[in-house]
Amino acid sequence: MKIYGREIAQIILDNLKREIVELRGKGIIPHLAIILVGNDKASKVYVEQKEKKANEIGAKASIYTLHETTTQNEILEIITKLNNDHTIHGIIVQKPLPHGINSEIIDKATHRTKDIDAFHKDSSYPMPLPKAIIEILKIIFKKLKSSTWTSIGVINDDKNDSNFYNFLKNKNIVVIGKGETGGRPIISTLKDIGIEPIVIDSKTINSNEITLNADIIICTVGKRNIINRSNIKQDVILIGVGMQKGEDEKLYGDYDEKEIEKIASYYTPIPGGVGPVNVAMLLKNLLLATKAII
Repeated sequence: MKIYGREIAQIILDNLKREIVELRGKGIIPHLAIILVGNDKASKVYVEQKEKKANEIGAKASIYTLHETTTQNEILEIITKLNNDHTIHGIIVQKPLPHGINSEIIDKATHRTKDIDAFHKDSSYPMPLPKAIIEILKIIFKKLKSSTWTSIGVINDDKNDSNFYNFLKNKNIVVIGKGETGGRPIISTLKDIGIEPIVIDSKTINSNEITLNADIIICTVGKRNIINRSNIKQDVILIGVGMQKGEDEKLYGDYDEKEIEKIASYYTPIPGGVGPVNVAMLLKNLLLATKAII
């Protein structure tokens, strides 16, 4: 069964929009600054979606588009200026950054109260991507447990959280990829809630054997067909994070939906799966950042 992230995201966004209406009535407009360095196609898509959804809920988004030859010091100067601008509530430096730019230094430069992407180790907010995946898995858990499921409107009902986390702990969870913006924060978040996922990277020798035994696979690579009918078991849950833009300008995930749809019990599409929920969680952090300074 396909899990439509846009539906989950819309519930979150609608709640945020109502809160922002109240803030705007007080003369406060949540303001997001996004720094985009270079011309990575996937990054441009992500930034466009963040800007679009911010505008939809009544927030403001300012995009700082920089050439790929922009120096690290020039980026740091912009971040410093944004840190000191009281009209800016949240700052994002879109990843990946061009070669030669130290991501760790850039992450540390953003003030922790404005670091809504939560790459700063002392950020005031949860990381949007892992939070998005947890929300999607909660929906799947509730679908599995309820034969009379009719709505995803109970997304914020945390009464059964302990049952949900026990459900995860009893599953064989595999994360493919450990990049700084995808696999790494997901792995870290799972460990924080007491789950030890099996991690597959480019050096893993028996990757197919591992995926064939997985109950839940979270794939973050961005390589077409890295997951296929030959390396997954019946009724696996697939969460697709990685994506790439093909020569035809279309977005492709780590698996072909038509190939896996009859094998996976639940799966997220690309586009329209994890991405929209990730953006919604990011904007939720923006609202938290705005409220923190009122």
